[in-house]
Amino acid sequence: MAAIDIAGVSTTYPNGVRAVDGLDLRVADGELFALLGPSGCGKTTLLRTIAGLEPAAEGSVTIGSRDVTRLPPGARGVAMVFQDYALFPHMTVAENVGYPLRVRRAPREVQRSTAERVASGLSLSELLDRRPGQLSGGQQQRAALARALAVEADVLLLDEPLSNLDARLRLEARTFLKRLQHDLGLTTVFVTHDQAEALALADRIAVMEAGRVRQLGTPREVFQRPSDTFVANFIGSTPMNLLDAVVRDGHVECAGARLARVPHLASGTGVIVGVRPEYLRVDEHGITGRVSIVENLGVTSLVTLECAGGALVSLTVPEQDEPALGRSMAVTAAPGRLLLYAAEDGRLLDSR
Repeated sequence: MAAIDIAGVSTTYPNGVRAVDGLDLRVADGELFALLGPSGCGKTTLLRTIAGLEPAAEGSVTIGSRDVTRLPPGARGVAMVFQDYALFPHMTVAENVGYPLRVRRAPREVQRSTAERVASGLSLSELLDRRPGQLSGGQQQRAALARALAVEADVLLLDEPLSNLDARLRLEARTFLKRLQHDLGLTTVFVTHDQAEALALADRIAVMEAGRVRQLGTPREVFQRPSDTFVANFIGSTPMNLLDAVVRDGHVECAGARLARVPHLASGTGVIVGVRPEYLRVDEHGITGRVSIVENLGVTSLVTLECAGGALVSLTVPEQDEPALGRSMAVTAAPGRLLLYAAEDGRLLDSR
């Protein structure tokens, strides 16, 4: 097992695009770490740079006590599972799992015994003689994981490991992956654009945009206190409400309502109010609007209010409290759940 230290790493493509831009990051030994962000943010490029599949133009990559920046992929002590699993269709599961050992010229009996041992831990024992085309998506994912684990690497790298699975299987695979990583204690970095997946799986998350880390923290920190409006808008299965507001007489005024007291901000200061739909509650002294949309989410409903000035405010309510369309409602944030962001650059403000 080994920690990963990334110091000042930049990765530039031949066309001049700087996919990773002077990034500093540390992944602790045994940590399950997520690189999260939209398409084109640099997360997969960073993963490939750690693996040695993309060269670092600047900076260094250290795994454990070894500087691996200039080492080829096979000498870095990493194993990688690709998004499409990259299983050889003409080989059986046993041959796929044992292939890295075959490349290292391990004896045939070692290849088979290792494949059997690893497959047993991943419930693949009965599938060793099948080919990938005879496997389900979840079985293919486990076969790809088994092949990665067979090399007994220091670090496991996963590129969108669940994206090819259907919704139900994705939930099952998520639980399986978290349990497997916990049992092995293997330093794991996985790339995803699915924030629900990152929140459920990771010990820590790096939210990336344009080749840089916008926020680094635990899932709870990133969800409850996004560092800026980009992270606030990206994290959450229901997007955070981000509303234009202004400070008047020591209070935040938003959509015709007076909200939090902010004596440290000057009157006339423009701010953005951020509050998650899950943290809003009905309150006659809050922001008032008319119900324009109701979306059934199962045990809850997502309600959208049309408020003063055309502002749209979303909140979640229990299924039994679902309001009728056109009804007038007033809502306010639960104590300590309202966040303020600077209007000029979107950074989180101290809301003392």
